[in-house]
Amino acid sequence: MYQHVNKKYNFLKMNRILPILLCCVLFSCNTSKKVVYMQDVLNNTTDTVVNRGIVIQPKDILSIVVTCIIPDLAISLNLPLYSYQAGSTTAATNYSSRMLGYLVDMDGCVDFPVLGRLKVAGLTREQLSEMIKQKIIENGLIKEPIVNVEFMNFKISVLGEVRNPGTFNMADDKITILEAIGRAGDLTIYGKRDNVLVQRREQNDVIMYYRVDLRSADLVHSPAFFLRQNDVVYVSPNNTVAANSRINQNRTLGVSINLASFLTNIVLLIYNLSN
Repeated sequence: MYQHVNKKYNFLKMNRILPILLCCVLFSCNTSKKVVYMQDVLNNTTDTVVNRGIVIQPKDILSIVVTCIIPDLAISLNLPLYSYQAGSTTAATNYSSRMLGYLVDMDGCVDFPVLGRLKVAGLTREQLSEMIKQKIIENGLIKEPIVNVEFMNFKISVLGEVRNPGTFNMADDKITILEAIGRAGDLTIYGKRDNVLVQRREQNDVIMYYRVDLRSADLVHSPAFFLRQNDVVYVSPNNTVAANSRINQNRTLGVSINLASFLTNIVLLIYNLSN
């Protein structure tokens, strides 16, 4: 008789504990849906991403190098190397060389050796390279020139709820928002994945704003998927962090106290049910 009552009592306790455990599992599943990137992408599917290229803007600094089979023919078409002192200021200090860049003025032009003043704003690197190549050929300077154009000051800023916020210089101008976030150490668990803001300065100092959802596969079709020079990516905190910040400026302490309180209540509830 005692064993039957005890089993019945344990069964009642389990019926009271199981809903709590079920709520914890459901809460965990719901949380994962909020943080997983591009979660609606189907397996073995393809998509087409259009990258129209980064256009040159005023204040950009460009590296333009002209080469050919006979290097001496291209000397007059390139800027000289700039020597600068590296390390200490003692007499034993070595000097290094760095190539000068072309600063695009507010009219969108650069002063190019021999060819003179060139309008470059609004062109992609490839378009500018082709334009300079054609001008060199038309002026009879070099028959088969090779022109390489690169950005020297291509930078992206990633701010907000990321592990390592800051401004990053990029060697490649074909960078996606996911790659930029990766440079910043990825979002923290407190960052909102569904409402990431991208601030972009267009020509004539017009500021454009884009909001993207990192959880959606449609992210790749956003104008902000491929970032441009001087873009600012901002990740806002979720509602829990925003609410805690109004109570306690120390977010880590506030979240830790709430979590400890929640776990304590669960332990006490289970303890009471077992006695």
